[in-house]
Amino acid sequence: MAHIVKNIAELVGHTPLFEFVRLEEKYGLKATVLGKLEYFNPSGSIKDRTALNMLLDAEEKGLIKPGDTIVEDTSGNTGIGLAAFAASRGYKLKIFLEEDQSIERRKILKAYGADVMFTSQVPRIKEAKEAGIFSMAFYQKAIEEYCAAQETKHFFINQMSNESNPNVHYSTTGPEIWNDADGKVDILVATAGTGGTITGLSKFFKEKNPDIRIVAVQADKKSRTGSSDNPKTIDGIAPFYGDDIRNEYKAPFMVSFEYDECIEVSGEDTYSTGRDIARTEGIFLGQSAAAAMVAAKQVAQRPENEGKNIVVILADNGMKYLSTQMYDK
Repeated sequence: MAHIVKNIAELVGHTPLFEFVRLEEKYGLKATVLGKLEYFNPSGSIKDRTALNMLLDAEEKGLIKPGDTIVEDTSGNTGIGLAAFAASRGYKLKIFLEEDQSIERRKILKAYGADVMFTSQVPRIKEAKEAGIFSMAFYQKAIEEYCAAQETKHFFINQMSNESNPNVHYSTTGPEIWNDADGKVDILVATAGTGGTITGLSKFFKEKNPDIRIVAVQADKKSRTGSSDNPKTIDGIAPFYGDDIRNEYKAPFMVSFEYDECIEVSGEDTYSTGRDIARTEGIFLGQSAAAAMVAAKQVAQRPENEGKNIVVILADNGMKYLSTQMYDK
């Protein structure tokens, strides 16, 4: 019987769970490492789930209709997902992007027809950056005020505090993993940007089994996006753990989500791991995905985890990072 897809929304989700058999053999890992390959989504990342769910929710509530302008502040993948679905559903899209995002991301956004601005073009954000203030909540508020002052009708979709963000991972990503692994999940490893993915997954898995360990991953201080003295930063990960991270600087979902351990990884290890996995498994990972694999390998090498199943969320592939130092070598 013919199976023909007529809308890219039908392609979201049901991404494969891949065992890193060759990596396990290469490093003598005693645990099983299972990667959720989210780059199989139509625009290439886990953020397709978030973007589509936010749009569907806004449509159902009557907040948007085709022809309207949607606005978002994003590190890239959410913007790309929104751009793809905005194009396919008849919306205009305005994206505010950090200048240090890869050129590939900017070109992809423009290819989908999105209007791209840099956050520093917003006067209040430019002033805040010059004063050393890096607050997600502040940036979002400044962008909302900037757009309101333009006197053009728009809808700010706001992934940072939009409940459709974590909800889609609770309702789709988590159940997919659970079913594909036949309920045999011992440890979940994931990075956090907005915190939507790990918040939704943590809730799902802790409800299934409180003993499932949630390992959150963040970049070490010198490898965080915006670090001027290190070219090997990790894109798409926001810091949330540590005495130097105040709650007002965190994404709202990251203030109170449940996790058991935080592992910090370096840009150097992330880049080398990404290259290693490409050459060992033929799996081509993006920066946050490679960072998650750095942590997953550490967890898999612990004697107490022998025989356990470790699921690691792999947000995107390496195609958006070809212009960075990650794949220079």
